[in-house]
Amino acid sequence: MEKLIGLINAPFTPFYKDGEVNYEPIAAYADMLVKNGLKGVFINGSSGEGYMLTEEERMMLAERWMEVAPENFKVIVHVGSTCVRSSSRLAEHAQKIGAWGIGAMAPPFPKVNRVEELAKYCEKIACAAPELPFYFYHIPAFNGAYLSMVAFLEAVDGRIPNFAGIKYTYESLYEYNQCRLYKNGKFDMLHGQDETILPCLAMGGAQGGIGGTTNYNGCNLVGIIDAWNAGDLEKARELQNFSQEVINVICHFRGNIVGGKRIMKLIGLDLGDNRIPFQNMTDEEEIRMKAELNAIHFFDRCNKL
Repeated sequence: MEKLIGLINAPFTPFYKDGEVNYEPIAAYADMLVKNGLKGVFINGSSGEGYMLTEEERMMLAERWMEVAPENFKVIVHVGSTCVRSSSRLAEHAQKIGAWGIGAMAPPFPKVNRVEELAKYCEKIACAAPELPFYFYHIPAFNGAYLSMVAFLEAVDGRIPNFAGIKYTYESLYEYNQCRLYKNGKFDMLHGQDETILPCLAMGGAQGGIGGTTNYNGCNLVGIIDAWNAGDLEKARELQNFSQEVINVICHFRGNIVGGKRIMKLIGLDLGDNRIPFQNMTDEEEIRMKAELNAIHFFDRCNKL
């Protein structure tokens, strides 16, 4: 099964003022991502507020991204849901429209407490799109599924034929590397934390990753990998440190989903507000965030339209 090389972006979902999905900016969005070195998108996930979207909206977003995706630009569809039947329908749809792959995080309710429960959940979804690679999206901070990913790989190995690997969005670099080493690198371990790309490269991983701050800082994150591959460790360190400075700013403004989405407006691609129950940024907060970004010279270095 093909392993991903390079960085995949987790895009935001554009909304109109009334909260309806705005599909119009997606073509320009895709062009911007390609221009800044991104290799594809992982849509309808956490950055895309996927759990606040209806099943129909998720399908229409997938169709729109497929319409605008240039050649060799991979569209991976997050299909996770609290209803496994809904997830299966979304997976079937993703396969029907020709998406490159699918993924799912553990449901936020009911909380998954055992590896076997998670394996069954993933198995049910993956078998609905047997022709597509399936990735488990490990982000326990969102759903409380603090389970051993090594044990999870052991549970799904040979059981889910189209299981491709894990999007690993967690702080344990040790566990990430243990998963990467499982059976001599059998599964694709996609790095999911933009703040630690460089240390994972040093361990031999992070050949592929999925990021959220890549929406507006992708050129610098891609640059970390390019500098590492060129043997320029000092440049890779500087780019990683700068990327952490950007993350420090968005952490002052409710993180990537809220603060990061507002940055898109500041760089020229207004994607609207967030859906309830997210607390949107105020105009005063936007002014303060812009000042913090200016202080680190972000707008001289960020993604360009």
